[in-house]
Amino acid sequence: MSDLLAVTGARIFDGHDWHDHAALLVEFGHVSGIVASSAIPDGAETVHLDGGMLVPGFIDLQVNGGGGVLFNNDPSLDAIRTICAAHWQFGTTALLPTLITDTVEVNVAAIAAGKAAALGGVPGFLGLHLEGPHLSVARKGTHDPALIRPMDDSDLQRLLGARAALPNLLVTVAAETVSPQQIERLAKAGIIVSIGHSDAPLSTAAKAFDAGATMATHLFNAMSQLGNREPGVVGAVLATDRIHAGLIADGIHVHPAAIQIALRAKAGPGRIFLVTDAMSQTGTELETLTLNGRTITRAKGALRLADGTLAGADLDMIDAVEFMHTQIGLPLEEALRMAALYPAEALGINETHGHLKPAAVASFLHLSETRQVQSTWIAGHQVWRA
Repeated sequence: MSDLLAVTGARIFDGHDWHDHAALLVEFGHVSGIVASSAIPDGAETVHLDGGMLVPGFIDLQVNGGGGVLFNNDPSLDAIRTICAAHWQFGTTALLPTLITDTVEVNVAAIAAGKAAALGGVPGFLGLHLEGPHLSVARKGTHDPALIRPMDDSDLQRLLGARAALPNLLVTVAAETVSPQQIERLAKAGIIVSIGHSDAPLSTAAKAFDAGATMATHLFNAMSQLGNREPGVVGAVLATDRIHAGLIADGIHVHPAAIQIALRAKAGPGRIFLVTDAMSQTGTELETLTLNGRTITRAKGALRLADGTLAGADLDMIDAVEFMHTQIGLPLEEALRMAALYPAEALGINETHGHLKPAAVASFLHLSETRQVQSTWIAGHQVWRA
């Protein structure tokens, strides 16, 4: 078998431009180039596709579960394998298993599982997202208020130690609960700090951003809103060009008009990117699930606690892309960037992820003309096929 793979027969979107009548060349798990179909090197193993498009694999920075597994309920290596695999059919080639606010013991187990996944090279595993427990009770969302608490030195040291053993670590904290000094220490250690579940005013959020926070967790949801006299966390995110922000694009968490307004308001280099906030139902027919002993019901495209509180999302990445393209009206190229290039930029891995330029990890999708996922590839290997 040749070390060089050529995939041809579909339009290729490299994350920036389209290529027609071309072939994607893959060598040792990385993109080596895009050439004319007539110029495929001799000896290359060739995969011929029947139309459609090749696009960069999706990157999801907020995934609570999948395949019937919720990371909080099973913080293990096997759970990470199951969660990653469950999202392949929806185009996600790299993700951060996300732990919602829980006990210290569960956090320790989740970090240990993440270390094992990194050592084991689990396909699709990108690192961990620890969402809480250092949040605001006022903006708790589905997080258990009994488990929300300030960050102490042992928490800080645990996170610093975890970063050394993980490829990437993202933490969501409230701007009013974690001090600028703590944020600065986390950021200097290479941890991506995201502000979320926060009721802070703009001035407090701005101090968190100045201290090193670079992201906001699920824009609009579980954060102080934009007001005419107090712009809140939403206003701070939209007014600060360098801040990236995740978005749950299902038409339920955020009104389409609010999404359109945010896209118009947000200037780069920070971008709005797509997240699913998926729970254990992804890839299954589950109608109920549990979190911290509470029942979550799946109905009408949403996941809710008994009191109606949204509890994660019944969403996958290809549907989020479709929503942004067909309902919000974005060009397909921009919707694809929101699912691949922009989350890579937010995590600081865009040299090798989120696009199909030379030297990038060869993680990509074959989509049909109607944008259905036909096959998913990670590092040059096909991991799923319709």
